[in-house]
Amino acid sequence: MHTILVTGFEAFGTTPINPAEQVARHLNGETIDGATVIGRIIPNTFFKCIETVKAAMHETQPDAVVMLGEFGGRSMITVERIAQNLNDNARYGIRDNDGRLLQGELTAPDGPVAYRSTLPIRAMVGAMRRAGIPADISDTGGTFCCNHLMYGVLHHISTAGMNTRAGWVHLPHLPEVAALEQNLGAPSMSVATAAAGLREAIKALVANPQDSADVIPSRLQI
Repeated sequence: MHTILVTGFEAFGTTPINPAEQVARHLNGETIDGATVIGRIIPNTFFKCIETVKAAMHETQPDAVVMLGEFGGRSMITVERIAQNLNDNARYGIRDNDGRLLQGELTAPDGPVAYRSTLPIRAMVGAMRRAGIPADISDTGGTFCCNHLMYGVLHHISTAGMNTRAGWVHLPHLPEVAALEQNLGAPSMSVATAAAGLREAIKALVANPQDSADVIPSRLQI
């Protein structure tokens, strides 16, 4: 494996600083176990985000795409297992950055109900935990732009017959966002800790062409 594209969403909604953007910038240009990381910032808008990542993939020809977003309220780095073909940000009351509010629209009308991540998610979570960084597997990525982009990229890879591995990682609020009055009590994680977690996850990605068979215990279904 030679190139890993790491994408991070920009600020959106009630999140003035997105940890995904900060971590993508932090890792850009690093070499991790022989793999070059290319970080790109992605617009938090329906459909436009998919086209932006597709263009970045065409430009960089990555072996894997690791997409990052924020999931406020979660206390750990969470690696998503599934992306569903459904958009519903109306339920959250937060528009995308072009002002769009979708409810029930499909990302790909001719696409399957869902795709599974093709990243070694058990190996990635295990590696982060061994490094002392809280992490877990998640079976729900929401129905906003994060799930939308994960689905769109996996659909592109599938329909184009590509071998690129791809998946999604959610990050908690940054401390300065958790400190906002409307978020008081929410868990948080620093950029340094989140970036350290992603380095361990990328090492596991490089080392595991197939996922580990290890059981990853979870206290909560998230």
